[in-house]
Amino acid sequence: MAQPAIDDNYDLRRAARHRASYDVLADSKKHGEQKLHIANISAHGFMIDNNTVFEHGDRIELRLPVIGRIEAHLIWSVEGRAGFQFERVVRLPDFMALIDVVSPKLR
Repeated sequence: MAQPAIDDNYDLRRAARHRASYDVLADSKKHGEQKLHIANISAHGFMIDNNTVFEHGDRIELRLPVIGRIEAHLIWSVEGRAGFQFERVVRLPDFMALIDVVSPKLR
């Protein structure tokens, strides 16, 4: 009997995502400096909603509040949106503090 394909990213995709609205500069060896808009974030990665240059596997470096400099790589891209996975684990206390900064503010 055929076995279902195993998705190595399954456990990472189960991480809770939090709405965000945060502009950040990212540096890429391939594409130079790019302004990104983070639309949601989890402890494992983030999604941007303004992708115009990045492709699957591209690596970037960015500086986020609280956690500082961090590297990430693109794991998916669809219609201007793109999902990046962090290259290292973000500790829970730091992630919770980061959410306070990047979450959309109610007016």
